[in-house]
Amino acid sequence: VAVGSSSSTSLFAGDWRRRPRRATCSVRLRQCGRGRGGRSGGLAIVSNLGGSYDVGFGDVDLQLMNYFTYKAVRTVLTQLYEMNPPSYRWLYNFVAVNKPTDGKLFLRALGKERQELAERVMITRLSLYGKWIKEM
Repeated sequence: VAVGSSSSTSLFAGDWRRRPRRATCSVRLRQCGRGRGGRSGGLAIVSNLGGSYDVGFGDVDLQLMNYFTYKAVRTVLTQLYEMNPPSYRWLYNFVAVNKPTDGKLFLRALGKERQELAERVMITRLSLYGKWIKEM
């Protein structure tokens, strides 16, 4: 596109001006009515930025467990690299095929293949979690 041309294109994949964007959050002003004491209401800000956690923090618990599983796998891989190279190679290949991002599924699959490594990852995960809790 030549300089000064009327065509406007983006350097990024997909031009944001051509696609209508869906709002991820909304902040609105709302007129408040009269209260119980006969006071005139003012403007109130209504926002959905905080999210809705009425049901609990189960998603956070799951993400923490998955993260600690991932960290434990990395720690066990480092230990095996130094102490047991054949087991390191086996676990490395297993991790390449079965990603440890879903901790529960990963540990089930690992337990079916090599129970002792699955137990080692779980013990390491518990240890890492304990260290993290102590720091808080």
